[in-house]
Amino acid sequence: MKKILIGAAIVGTVMFSPLTIAQDNTAVTPEQRKAFEGVIKDYLLKNPIIIRQAIEALRAQKEAAKKAQAQAALKSRQEQLFRDKTSPVGGNPKGDITVVEFFDYNCGYCKRVAPAIKALIKKDPKVRVVYKEFAILGPGSVTAARAALAARKQGKYIEFHNGLMTGQTDEDSIAALASSLKMDYSKLRKDMNDPKIEEILRNNYHLATALGINGTPAFVIGERVVPGAVSEAALTQIIKEERAKLKK
Repeated sequence: MKKILIGAAIVGTVMFSPLTIAQDNTAVTPEQRKAFEGVIKDYLLKNPIIIRQAIEALRAQKEAAKKAQAQAALKSRQEQLFRDKTSPVGGNPKGDITVVEFFDYNCGYCKRVAPAIKALIKKDPKVRVVYKEFAILGPGSVTAARAALAARKQGKYIEFHNGLMTGQTDEDSIAALASSLKMDYSKLRKDMNDPKIEEILRNNYHLATALGINGTPAFVIGERVVPGAVSEAALTQIIKEERAKLKK
């Protein structure tokens, strides 16, 4: 009986397979398997860097697949990202460049970047901002997001959003903010329980997940997903580059 042992050489590293091809189709014996596994174990113990290389290669593959998936979602979900009527809009509603922000009112980095967004809107009359509540930091975040979206029904979304970004998000603070904006608090509380708001939050979560966004803040500008608390200067530069693309 003639047997052929199969192996494979990849990136300078020999990777073995416990596959033995027997021309008469007999199975690998337990002794043969044990011996073969012993060879593999001995080789890996003498060359532990191979394990690290394999882990790094696998990590790189996963990151590449994640980026490819995010880019595909970015192209297929343009309508939901940039033109979803359930998402509040700030800046110039007819602006030439749209900045989509995913945020959480209890996120310290979101609060840190909020002044940059306000300054950007003030300085650039052609920028459009789409706000996506991405309430991932607990029940308090969900309550704040509900309150902000409910404030939209009284025409106070932007003011309420800015107030939450500079203040607290507990129920007393929400009530005080509504009072300072001369809003109908009873109506606000009622509107917070609107099933449509729950649907908006759920859709935002699914959209963020599809884009590979798992933290806040995160921005989508043109064909870019930009994670983290980006500075005003960085946002301005990205917008400048996206405008240049449009002109071409």
